[in-house]
Amino acid sequence: MISASVTLTQPSSNHRQFVATSGTGHHLLIDDAVGNTGAKPIELVAIALAGCTAFDVIGILRKKRQQVTGYEVRVEADQALTPPQVFTQVRLHHIVSGVDIAEQALEDAIRLSEEKYCAVGAMVRLSAEMHTTFEVVPVAETALVGT
Repeated sequence: MISASVTLTQPSSNHRQFVATSGTGHHLLIDDAVGNTGAKPIELVAIALAGCTAFDVIGILRKKRQQVTGYEVRVEADQALTPPQVFTQVRLHHIVSGVDIAEQALEDAIRLSEEKYCAVGAMVRLSAEMHTTFEVVPVAETALVGT
């Protein structure tokens, strides 16, 4: 079971800032564009999607013994114009750097994440079209000497 709580930080003011606490005890601020002291809840969905697929992909690449030296997932999402303003289009871009990274291994890892493992992606796909791209940034093995 996943659990969390969201608590209003300043009940006597007009601010809409909340402290979110995960079931595992981690805290973060949630706010709106007016207060701008934390991420908006919808931004957290985009972050969760990028994080979910990143965990899957790096795990799979490591199992395939790919020499990953860097990894980033960028996400952009378009929303419906009217409430509830769900995501309608989502673009994910994976950037993997490393030594002799096999593009097929990366493609397979991304596909497995999207089709099998990423729970956040499965939920987002209920309202949005997902488009995924990737790039491999080669790193020479000699560049790793001394790191």
